[in-house]
Amino acid sequence: MQLGQLKPAEGSKFKAWRKGRGHGSGNGKLAGRGRDGQKSRSGGGTRPLFEGGQLPLFRRLPKRGFKNRNSLDIVTLNIYHLNVFNAGDIVDIDALKSKGLVSNIRDGVKILGEGELEKKLDVKVHYFSESAVKKIEAAGGKAEVI
Repeated sequence: MQLGQLKPAEGSKFKAWRKGRGHGSGNGKLAGRGRDGQKSRSGGGTRPLFEGGQLPLFRRLPKRGFKNRNSLDIVTLNIYHLNVFNAGDIVDIDALKSKGLVSNIRDGVKILGEGELEKKLDVKVHYFSESAVKKIEAAGGKAEVI
């Protein structure tokens, strides 16, 4: 087969239907638009989502919320979660992932001060609350911001 022998598939090509060209054409006079009304007129019809003058759905629903594109999505952990580590361990992001405390760090990890820390740990994460730092240092460990 060559390019000059290519033909369209059978039945795929047909002449465009010319509307409004007399009653002998089978689609004359009103051209399939019906007799009267908005949709029979030139340029007639309504815009998308128009509900006949009723207040449209997108205006009836409340507009809620605001998402600040500059906000950070920080994963938080309380200090009592760190008791799963052994005394003297270095607690960093990889250690938290390996223990299953954090799966996705997103924009950082913050340690909060709820609970008690029973072991001496060196903790290296992105953020700490003041109470968490006090409790880590009271247990003999170090809180280091990375």
